[in-house]
Amino acid sequence: MNSYYSRSDFTLNLNTKFVKMKTFKISVLLITLLSICLQSCVKDKCESEVTYTQFTPVYVTLDEIRKDIQIEAPRALKQPGKMYFYQNYILLNEFREGLHVIDNQDPSNPQKLAFIKIPGNMDMAVKDNILYADNYIDLLSIDISDPANPVLRTRTEDVFPSFDLSQDLGHLVYYDEEVITEVLPCDQSGGGWGFENIDIAFDADINAPTSGAGGGVSHFGSTGQGGSMARFTLVDSYLYTVTDNGLNSFNIDDAVNPNLTNSINIGWGIETIYPFRNNLFIGSQTGMFIYGIDNPAVPSYRGEFQHMRACDPVVVRNDIAYVTLRGGTPCEGFNNQLDVIDVSNVTNPTLLTTYQMDNPHGLAITNDEILYVCDGDSGLRVYDAEEPLDLDEIHHETGLPTYDVIALANDVVMVVGDDGLYQYDATDPTNLVKLSLIAVE
Repeated sequence: MNSYYSRSDFTLNLNTKFVKMKTFKISVLLITLLSICLQSCVKDKCESEVTYTQFTPVYVTLDEIRKDIQIEAPRALKQPGKMYFYQNYILLNEFREGLHVIDNQDPSNPQKLAFIKIPGNMDMAVKDNILYADNYIDLLSIDISDPANPVLRTRTEDVFPSFDLSQDLGHLVYYDEEVITEVLPCDQSGGGWGFENIDIAFDADINAPTSGAGGGVSHFGSTGQGGSMARFTLVDSYLYTVTDNGLNSFNIDDAVNPNLTNSINIGWGIETIYPFRNNLFIGSQTGMFIYGIDNPAVPSYRGEFQHMRACDPVVVRNDIAYVTLRGGTPCEGFNNQLDVIDVSNVTNPTLLTTYQMDNPHGLAITNDEILYVCDGDSGLRVYDAEEPLDLDEIHHETGLPTYDVIALANDVVMVVGDDGLYQYDATDPTNLVKLSLIAVE
């Protein structure tokens, strides 16, 4: 008889065979029911480990935005974004926090001079010692005649959009992205995926820094040079900026009082801008747009080249545009490639050829037809681009994550990535020589 039950549990003739048989049968039945119950309970308690990205809206008030800039002592580099070169100085963006001011007279020994605290800063450009920088929704004009002691001259208000405006919370300026892993019950709404916790953002470049002020081209005045991931650029007496869906034109004849002359709605997913030959080449998630600036105050549409959805910085040399497309990004693309496009007819850009890459980001092209491509964690690739249809890889610098690159006229190449700012002597582009690294701390 089953040890879980004693004869005292029963009140009928416990000494009879019948009762013993009945007791045994009842014991088996109880054990069976218990087993079924336990199996059912375990089966009903279903859990799964789920990883998802949560986007939390971040609001800032006008009082928080419109504080005067603060000049601080040099600080550690934590999350590098844009870089901009101007008269032997480097302005290196600290993502959404401000700008590191770096004396680069000796590229082998760069010296951090100061930090300009600018909340929400992502972009910059410089002309005639006036630094133009975004401060969330405002454009700042900062005098950097003394780079170690910048002075805010003017604030041009409400020229950049926010995602939303709350009367109580202020401007919705970005979404904070956080990857969350948790154990959820199977019966949780949303199939256990926790979708009810996610605020979906439609910002194309939700947290990725965009670098530089493309090309730094100007026919007069003193300007600097930035990278291909640009959202700011300068041409003559105009500053051009792109937002997620448009193009703004600012007249800067009065350098400290930019005048917004025009805003054009191009479409969604606008990312980068690069000036060349009286045209603005604008990279978006879906292709490259070309706007002419014969009338610099009001750029006019000239043509476009469409591609599958992907992030795409662009640089141009002669009649050739080089565009990188990468997958595994907020742009949701799956292509990792370098497109070579004929732009001799800007009204009808034509794809010439495509080169496969690992995860390409920013790029730069020199007057000597040397093409530098940041291939993500695969490092920096260097090509002889004299024959665009037959690019010759002449060097591959590995061991560094790469985001954007600037090739200077003095044969110094600057590369920014997750772990800091590298500088190389590129006198011989087939054998780059590392000069220095300002490392993330």
